[in-house]
Amino acid sequence: MIYITGDTHGDINRFKDPQIKKLGKGDILIICGDFGFIWDNSKREKADLKKLLNNEFTVAFIDGCHENFDLLESFPETTWNGGMARIIAPNLIHLMRGQIYTIENKRIFTFGGGHSQDIDFRRDGSWWKREQPTHDEIMEALKNLDKYGNNIDFVVTHEPPASVKDCLGVDVFQRIEVHALFEEIIKTCHYKKWFFGKCHIDKHIPVKFYAVFNNVTPLK
Repeated sequence: MIYITGDTHGDINRFKDPQIKKLGKGDILIICGDFGFIWDNSKREKADLKKLLNNEFTVAFIDGCHENFDLLESFPETTWNGGMARIIAPNLIHLMRGQIYTIENKRIFTFGGGHSQDIDFRRDGSWWKREQPTHDEIMEALKNLDKYGNNIDFVVTHEPPASVKDCLGVDVFQRIEVHALFEEIIKTCHYKKWFFGKCHIDKHIPVKFYAVFNNVTPLK
């Protein structure tokens, strides 16, 4: 079965959650950005990754704002379940921007990246410009959506649409190009639910939007 949860930020304790410990062989856990376990190649990080990879289930993550894109992009791109992805390990997959994956007969559109609120404090080397989606990635997303007739089952992003941020009372001063893409998806695409992780809350915004953080939600 497919499950979805929010940002993990390299915290191995998140995987001790009783909801996650129930996952087994054949299950997939999708993380809505800020995975954070591919950050500095430290001894501790390698040990945590080893623990993570010992699980029988697969972790599939989109990138967020807090990722080391130099390390992440060192892994080769390949096709996985119909979309382009980076295979970190057999059970650890980076889901790329603007791709559509067909898993368990469900079409899942993914789009990571966004804008760091703490950008001014991270320009010393722990911030990457590539956190912000490019025009080419947005055009790739539109091309892939068109290929499926704008019919998908689920949308998984790190950033929420700007209009949903307004509903949550979140600061939307920083608008980026991907917000226009998300509003276009709202208007033109058919989908059941939209999940996003950036706001670090668990909240349903009627009718179709879900902010996820600690909860582990089955995709159905």
